[in-house]
Amino acid sequence: MAASLEGPLPVTGAPLALHPFVVGYEPMRESMSVHGGDPARHLLEPVTAVAVEYVDGWVLLDTGFNVAVVRDPERRREVFNYDSYTAVVPLGDPLLDAVAGAGLAWDRLAGCAISHIHLDHTGGIRHVPAGVPVILQRRELEWLESGAGIRDVVLPTDVTDAGEDVRAIDGETLLAPGLTALDTRGHTPGHQSFRIELASGRTVVLACDAADLVDNLDSRRRCSVVPVPGAEDAAQEAVERLAAMRGDGVEVWPGHDPEFGPWVATMRGERVRVE
Repeated sequence: MAASLEGPLPVTGAPLALHPFVVGYEPMRESMSVHGGDPARHLLEPVTAVAVEYVDGWVLLDTGFNVAVVRDPERRREVFNYDSYTAVVPLGDPLLDAVAGAGLAWDRLAGCAISHIHLDHTGGIRHVPAGVPVILQRRELEWLESGAGIRDVVLPTDVTDAGEDVRAIDGETLLAPGLTALDTRGHTPGHQSFRIELASGRTVVLACDAADLVDNLDSRRRCSVVPVPGAEDAAQEAVERLAAMRGDGVEVWPGHDPEFGPWVATMRGERVRVE
């Protein structure tokens, strides 16, 4: 089992800005993203990540697909091309390109937190420099160790290759000033969302896959994908909790909505900086 995270990450002050990234796409039936959604409606959903910028460093939240695997014909056939699921990535390496476009340097990365171990979130861990913590909920790491694999939409080596840099947390945890991991288990056993309290007073909650779409939040319906039997109630509680957070200066961003403003702007090629 991974060692525990020992205290907040080494950045100071409230977050100055967050940078939303779209680092790939995946075709999905609406009924997979929203329980009770239309199975005949197909969406090209963005795969997203966010950089949280501080005066003396930054933190990466989620990382997209493993582009090296996507572009290797044999590995792609094994990992991505089954049950009509596939990965769509832009030219180049979208995570590296997005980080460079935001003016961020990898040698100033203080930490990387992963919402959950589905392979559209873990593939860029390979770019995290040695010695930088890669943070997941302990429950998620226990699921990985129990044998979660390709049929669970998990590529274990994305995480295990990080070796001793993987760090475990338990439940709601302050990761850095103004950045808190939230326990939103259900979609996976240790799914976590993130609350970012910017220096400007603006607060953004990244739902990640506890709410793929705005519709999840508006209708308070969970994501249909729940790989562990019996977790449906937890997934429903998570989306209801996130929906209730909206208002009073708090924005909740869905993880994969192709019509959600910040993701749309990013997909258009705009460099978005939220302060």
